[in-house]
Amino acid sequence: MVGGGQLARMTAPAAVPLGLGFRVLAARPDDAAAQVVPGTVVADEKVLADLRDFAAGCDVLTFDHEHVPTAHLRSLEADGFAVRPGPDALVHAQDKGVMRERLAAAGLPCPRWRHVDDPAEVCRVAAGLGWPVVLKTVRGGYDGKGVWVARSAEDAVLAEPFRAGVAVLAEELVDFRRELSAVVARSPHGQAVAYPVVESVQADGICVEVLAPAPGLPADRAAEAQRIALSVAAELGVVGVLAVELFEARDGRLLVNELAMRPHNTGHWTIDGAVTSQFENHLRAVLDLPLGDPRARDPYTVMVNVLGGDLAETYPSYRHLLARDPGLRVHWYGKQVRPGRKVGHVTVCGEDLYDLRERASHAARYLQGDIDE
Repeated sequence: MVGGGQLARMTAPAAVPLGLGFRVLAARPDDAAAQVVPGTVVADEKVLADLRDFAAGCDVLTFDHEHVPTAHLRSLEADGFAVRPGPDALVHAQDKGVMRERLAAAGLPCPRWRHVDDPAEVCRVAAGLGWPVVLKTVRGGYDGKGVWVARSAEDAVLAEPFRAGVAVLAEELVDFRRELSAVVARSPHGQAVAYPVVESVQADGICVEVLAPAPGLPADRAAEAQRIALSVAAELGVVGVLAVELFEARDGRLLVNELAMRPHNTGHWTIDGAVTSQFENHLRAVLDLPLGDPRARDPYTVMVNVLGGDLAETYPSYRHLLARDPGLRVHWYGKQVRPGRKVGHVTVCGEDLYDLRERASHAARYLQGDIDE
């Protein structure tokens, strides 16, 4: 796995019962996965020679992020290395413009959008879509970064991406009830499984809570979201886990917002709450093994992200929470605590959604230092 972040860290335990050797290419020796995966290679994923050296010891190359240059991945494929997902698929998670063009051509539901080169074009788009419009950098944005809302021509003139000279999309500002996520896994021979559709609760562009399954979502709407995700996976030739983030619009539409071709934050609940976790199914998929059962073990699972706060030392809080709530599962990412940074998550499973949300929220807030009791 290229990338030494928390996704690689959480994938490593899934390899053990499958009897797999699991290696990581990390940028730094203190990266989240490098702390726990023996034999981690510290190298530069942007350097083709480093990627070749790493791939030479692997049967399959996969990723915990989308930032490896597409040209490098094409070179690796040309050299005969198995790259999954391949560059022709992965580019749709790297480049929002390519993604929007391909999904629109396939008739898959997306917000209305246009490429824009300058503020004047934003104004022309807004004449059709109406203000406000959402501006997104084509590459590099995540967790709310690279996204701006322009409410007027003056906002468009001041928008940061135009000052930086990067490629930009303008999209309609969708009036949505909530955000959903449909996580699927697909293997090279086309087997695919779909996890229960979840609700993703956002704050300041960051996912803070995941409710699995999405409460109150009718069965036909959940099936529609799963069909969209499976169609995207098949259309793009995705191998591995694909997360399709969706808007549930107030006018009844389900619209594709973002794609991720790797294990995803909205699938972390599956470690404790599903028969087969997203991490295990990602490994099964990229190795073309039969996929595991994606069904939930309990009526509800709630996952809450732990963000860095004022507590530099979290161990005393951790001990307290484990004693207070034995059913709580705490997952640490091995990251230095910084305000707003995802440093872990907590999960609880059961039948009473209100109780689960209260317990998970309390635990995360306690670990963040927001509350002290």
